[in-house]
Amino acid sequence: MNNAIIEARDVCFKYEGAAALAVDHVSLSVARGEFVAVLGRNGSGKSTFAKLLNALQLPTSGTLVVNGITPESDDDCYEVRKSCGMVFQNPDNQIVTTIVEEDCAFGLENLGTPPAEIRARVDEALHSVGMSEYAQASPSMLSGGQKQRVAVAGVLAMRPKIIVFDESTAMLDPIGRRDVFALARRLNIEEGITVVWITHFMEEAALADRLLVMDKGRVALEGTPREVFAQTERVLSLGLDVPEMMKLAHMLRERGLSLPEGLMTVNEMAVELCRRRTGAVAARPAPRAEGQAPAAEGRRVIDVRCLTHVYMPGTPFESKALDNVSLHVPEGEFIGIIGHTGSGKSTLISHLNGLERSESGVVFVNDIDLGAKDTDLIAIRHAVGLVFQYPEYQLFEETVAKDVAFGPSNLGLDADEIDRRVRKALAQVGLDYEEVAEKSPFELSGGQKRRVAIAGVLAMQPGILILDEPAAGLDPAGRRDMLDLIRGIHDSGVTVVMVSHSMDDVGRCCDRLFVLSRGRIAYTGTPGEVFLHDQRLHDIGLDVPECAKLARRLREAGFDMPEGIYRTEDVAEAILANLNAGSDDKC
Repeated sequence: MNNAIIEARDVCFKYEGAAALAVDHVSLSVARGEFVAVLGRNGSGKSTFAKLLNALQLPTSGTLVVNGITPESDDDCYEVRKSCGMVFQNPDNQIVTTIVEEDCAFGLENLGTPPAEIRARVDEALHSVGMSEYAQASPSMLSGGQKQRVAVAGVLAMRPKIIVFDESTAMLDPIGRRDVFALARRLNIEEGITVVWITHFMEEAALADRLLVMDKGRVALEGTPREVFAQTERVLSLGLDVPEMMKLAHMLRERGLSLPEGLMTVNEMAVELCRRRTGAVAARPAPRAEGQAPAAEGRRVIDVRCLTHVYMPGTPFESKALDNVSLHVPEGEFIGIIGHTGSGKSTLISHLNGLERSESGVVFVNDIDLGAKDTDLIAIRHAVGLVFQYPEYQLFEETVAKDVAFGPSNLGLDADEIDRRVRKALAQVGLDYEEVAEKSPFELSGGQKRRVAIAGVLAMQPGILILDEPAAGLDPAGRRDMLDLIRGIHDSGVTVVMVSHSMDDVGRCCDRLFVLSRGRIAYTGTPGEVFLHDQRLHDIGLDVPECAKLARRLREAGFDMPEGIYRTEDVAEAILANLNAGSDDKC
């Protein structure tokens, strides 16, 4: 008996005017009650395939059957959407009303569901996602993770057999990602809902029943997480990554250590290393200096003192976003700002170029008081480049060259200087002027759009660059490229402030971190110093790199692991130095 709830047979899809197929002869099946994760680079066809499952697009050719329905007519598509719900990356694109319970009821009302049944289903769905107490709240006042729960509740109220999550955790902080993933897994296990989970986070994919890896519209790899991730070189060649413990195991094998295949979790790695540790005590390895200590402090280019910011003061929606925050950034430093969703990160950086101004506290940039009435904020914004999350949304001109030239043109510069700046900025972000200058920015890939947007800021030649989640939504290869680009900009002498939810990213790049929690600074220090507070970070919605967790686990088991160590290569060195150290196996 065929137990498949999704069957694709030779399915193709091509966008109008496109040269290549977005989905290229895909054949696969998904069993009822299965939890399938779909991986692939940006542009690999993942989201297009998801839209086919939900009948938002119809195949150009081939056969697709969803819960026994082949979507061909409008009525077919209607039935498919009743049985296959979809949760998008950005919940703001899916929430349509001003009250949580009304949003949850929206789909049911469109189905003509009787009012009494709508009431029961909405209450049930909100309870299922833990949002009952927010039924009368405005979605605009919720955190990103809470909004995503509301989006899931709206889909659940429809009682679908399948839910497709299209990178639904991409914009969330670590605890929000864990919560939404755990919710999806619970719905899968307890209610038997089939889940198709599209993600760029390898640790999420590792918990699925099965993986599908897409490349150029085709299924390139398929199997259990252990089977797929064991093909490390192949996965990396597809622009993806593997879970950190598998990357560490691969690195140790290259150094001559024989380890079993399929070690994916911190616990599995720790148990294996403890099992094989024998012999004499080794010398204590020193952590690498790179990124472990801030540069010698120079002139302060940013100085924030006792800053408090309140949104909508004196109203029922009054919210204190910043509470007595003080920090300083020396010239040439690379600073990371981390915190849970709603912690005040974006509000803080909006003060650093005068987009927000507060009555309480002061902000100095290049020794200029941004709160003073006579401050030239236009000049400040030339000195401080601010790149928002999803900067490609800022593109608007007809050509790439015109878009990058927009800022310098408003400075009154002559044509030769504008052209020089445009060429230099595009080169800084790794784009060839002759190749892209006359193209429409909207014809470029997602990664190229982001580079053009950053080039538009760099063309202003700011001494300070502030980036809000610059790698959000990028695939692993795109994320690595973006971070390399930002490090290169920093190396050219620009002071960089980066907001991120990724502990790996800030650990790789930053000299010093500021941890925000509920509008206050909870910790500051080098990444290694901050990551020592792993339990406290977890409590406030953050996390630490997997290798930092392993180092702590091994240290507690008697390994001689330096404190503050968290990079994969450093942890590998420490492990190799410890393998001959004798101690009781405490793992």
